[in-house]
Amino acid sequence: MKEASFYITENKGRVKCVLCPKFCVIPEGSVGVCGTRENFSGKLYALSYSKPVAIHLDPIEKKPLYHFHPGAKILSVGTLGCNLNCRFCQNFDISQQFEKEDFDNITEVTPEQILSICKKNGYKFVAFTYNEPSVFFEYMFDIASLCKENGIGTVSVSNGQINEEPLLKLIDYIDAFNIDLKSFNADFYKKICGGDIETTKRAIEIISGKKKHLEVTFLLIEDLNDDEDEFDSMCRYIAGLDKNTVLHISRAFPRYKMDFEPTPVELIDRFQKHASRYLNYVYAGNI
Repeated sequence: MKEASFYITENKGRVKCVLCPKFCVIPEGSVGVCGTRENFSGKLYALSYSKPVAIHLDPIEKKPLYHFHPGAKILSVGTLGCNLNCRFCQNFDISQQFEKEDFDNITEVTPEQILSICKKNGYKFVAFTYNEPSVFFEYMFDIASLCKENGIGTVSVSNGQINEEPLLKLIDYIDAFNIDLKSFNADFYKKICGGDIETTKRAIEIISGKKKHLEVTFLLIEDLNDDEDEFDSMCRYIAGLDKNTVLHISRAFPRYKMDFEPTPVELIDRFQKHASRYLNYVYAGNI
């Protein structure tokens, strides 16, 4: 465990996590919504620090990143946990279905060991991915800092549910972001994902404003987030930041708590054509 970076001590031994918009107030011995940050004796600790459940070498396009060093391989690192609870979660087995005791059974891999793996094998890029990387902020930050010192590029694949202060602390150490924009409807974010759309929009705006490489992923689900007027507003919003921002429209498959038909390819095609009216680079994925 490592002491968390962003929290406030409250009365009666409670702590308030200020890493993400949940602002969890956590009693002694309990964890926040993400399941990865525990109040131990009045201090908040990151249970996932140096506890990856997945380390793989991937094509960079799998993140997906299409305009950031295409053709490169990237060492991808993920842990347990998420600060959303999307009912259609595509990787629920590591983001939702675990207990804090599970961290005790995970082999430790330190940031220094991640750097060593990269140097030994000549890997030039590291991605923080698979689950939501903001919930393992300290682990990500320490790895990214070492990578920066050693000329290794870094990527964060995130839902954007991170508060402004931690994002600004992190952003200079991350070279590229893929942000998952799940819809352009605040009620959808709240009721289906348990999140806050304005936080994700603010993250996108900060990343774009800092001139970091940014690609956005939209998981299209028929009859759930396929309102064309909302999608039109989303495309105009992204284009207003930068028309060259890459948009990935991904096909969804039934997972976790929702049963639905896989997104029709014709719907993906229609939305891709629609988005191309506003954005210069729009790709279909998961087809």
